[in-house]
Amino acid sequence: MDQEIGRRLKGIRVRLGMSQRQLARVSGVANATISQIEAGRLNPTVSMLKKVLDGFPISMSEFFGAGLEDVNRIFFRADELTEIADGGVSFRQVGANLNHKAIQLIKECYQPGAGTGKHAITHEGEECGIILNGRLEVTVGDQSSILRAGDAYYFKSNQPHHFRNVGSEPCELISACSPPSF
Repeated sequence: MDQEIGRRLKGIRVRLGMSQRQLARVSGVANATISQIEAGRLNPTVSMLKKVLDGFPISMSEFFGAGLEDVNRIFFRADELTEIADGGVSFRQVGANLNHKAIQLIKECYQPGAGTGKHAITHEGEECGIILNGRLEVTVGDQSSILRAGDAYYFKSNQPHHFRNVGSEPCELISACSPPSF
């Protein structure tokens, strides 16, 4: 998926008439990093990609979504969920086109040791989730907790936050964000 992320990022940047240096300046991400992502030589963490996309601004959902899906669609099969992450983290979102939607629902899976990256994530709205299996360290602001199956979280998403699987097995959870701003 490295090449696909790079192609999409470059396509959006070029369509908006931005240079890599301009995107680097507005996103706070080094020009060399953006260049490596676009060339497919660097697979960005979730937090790094979110930071780059905030320079446009565009949500991860919009970045990975096809945008062609029927906005009135009701049912989604497991293999039709939209993947909006890469690497050791999987975010499978219900629906691709979340324009004019109030909720973003995601089935998340973190492989052992995987997380959203070293940079904290912030975005508008509120976020909640419930752990299905495994263990997940959730850090929001200066608070941190290791959650297990059945445990949950709820916070305002404009607080810096990140997630990391601290267990030896994959951690799965269901999360929601309102409005869809991630």
